[in-house]
Amino acid sequence: MSNRKFVKKIAVLSSALLLTGMALFPNGTYAQMKKLNMSYIYFGNTNLYSSYVEKTQNSLNVISPNYFNLDENGNLQIVSINESFINEMHNKNIKVIPFLSNHWDRNLGRTAFENKEALVNDLYKTIMESNLDGINIDIENLTESDRDDYTDFVKLLRKKLPNNKIISVAVAPNPYNTDKGWQGSYDYEELSKYSDHLVIMTYDESYPGGPEGPVASIDFVEKSIKNALKEVPSEKILLGIPFFGRVWSEDGKIKGQGISIKQVNELIEDYDSKVIYDDKEESPKVIIDIKPYDKEPTLYGTKLEAGTYTIWYENNQSIKNKLRLVQKYNLKGSASWSLGQEDDKIWNHYGSWLNGYYFNDVENHWAEESIFNMLNKNIMKGTSDSSFSPDKALTRAQGAVILVRALGLEKPNNMGANFKDISSDYWAKEEIDIASYHGIIEGYGDGSFMPEKPVTREEMAVMLDRVVSENYENIFNEITFDDIDNKRWSYKSVSQMVKAGIIKGFEDNTFRPMENITRGQVAALMDRIIPYLENK
Repeated sequence: MSNRKFVKKIAVLSSALLLTGMALFPNGTYAQMKKLNMSYIYFGNTNLYSSYVEKTQNSLNVISPNYFNLDENGNLQIVSINESFINEMHNKNIKVIPFLSNHWDRNLGRTAFENKEALVNDLYKTIMESNLDGINIDIENLTESDRDDYTDFVKLLRKKLPNNKIISVAVAPNPYNTDKGWQGSYDYEELSKYSDHLVIMTYDESYPGGPEGPVASIDFVEKSIKNALKEVPSEKILLGIPFFGRVWSEDGKIKGQGISIKQVNELIEDYDSKVIYDDKEESPKVIIDIKPYDKEPTLYGTKLEAGTYTIWYENNQSIKNKLRLVQKYNLKGSASWSLGQEDDKIWNHYGSWLNGYYFNDVENHWAEESIFNMLNKNIMKGTSDSSFSPDKALTRAQGAVILVRALGLEKPNNMGANFKDISSDYWAKEEIDIASYHGIIEGYGDGSFMPEKPVTREEMAVMLDRVVSENYENIFNEITFDDIDNKRWSYKSVSQMVKAGIIKGFEDNTFRPMENITRGQVAALMDRIIPYLENK
């Protein structure tokens, strides 16, 4: 983007603010997520599906609802297809790819593959007529003897469906590289050739009737990824993320029964409980003690009687650590099972963690959302792998980098700025030179730039004013702050930026011009401008 184009857009923004009096804030999303975020949706009333999606804070790219089943003859059985929901998702730029499941019924899965031509034709017809974006194949509990049939089915489906329709296949995790049993039914390499991605169900470490243990320990998950990468390109792998746990009773009557994270949190709140985080497994567990006089909770139709229960589940910390593996191995993204079971608060961070932002000093900060918006737009970055330093003063070098990125300015051929305190290998040299060339940030009379010097609030107002200085004199009236008079060097710029709604004063009618502006404040400031520019 050229400087002139950016200036023109800001002028339009300023006029709009003046005429409407509207403050511009982000729309509640962490925009421009790069990794694919898919979630299955299965449990609960279908009328609640939209509300489940709404809670994800616009971080979802793909939703996979339970529209398809198989009848006893292996034919397609449509559970329900909600046209209004599909349209609503499309309006949100979310793709809808229902999953087809045999619900662990081995014979039914085999019957479907024997009937593959008719099943593929029915799937094609339904996907096209219902304006669906593709399909997720979730045929489970087959064996190595079904391996080729599984591949042939997906291959036939790929041949039938247009290339713009997604084919996704849910596959068993295979951390120990076995070619037998359930894991052996999936030919990772061949399936990946005929599908857009594989969903590795890395949440099946423990299972109903099995021994007590994590749903998805970090070692189990990572080994599953490493083994898959031997046969499948990283850009075709979605990492399965569990939104559920499993329950074991001390008396042995309940072994590995599923439980949603929401239900786990309710039990922790309502009963005597002890939460333990297992650092080795990177998984939480809780020991629940239900007293004889307590009200007996019900879990998917099963009453939890008085007694002691151990629940392995997931929380923010364990999910965050799993999502780190998406970045570590450059996977395509994640797929969670299933939407509506999670702690709603996970969506405050999920999209950011999925895309590699793990800062430990941003959570619950007042500028958190703006910070993540700027991170996802690559306008601002952290000060380290684990810190953003939102309350630290912005330096002049950082200010130059942020504004150059936001304006999309490139290095001109005839640029030749040289500051005596900026070495040729200084991390921000190019952006400083560009900002100086365009007159956004100037050096000092002695030939220095002072890159580590903090930027004050009035200096930031002047920097922005240099970028958006067109047509202000006839638009804005003067402003009055107790600590700035109209003779101050920065007065005009401060006045224009405040009137534009870009920088604000304080409730005590001060502007505090000499106060250092923080990185969090700058994130919020830039966030007021950028969304409007993107829509122009």
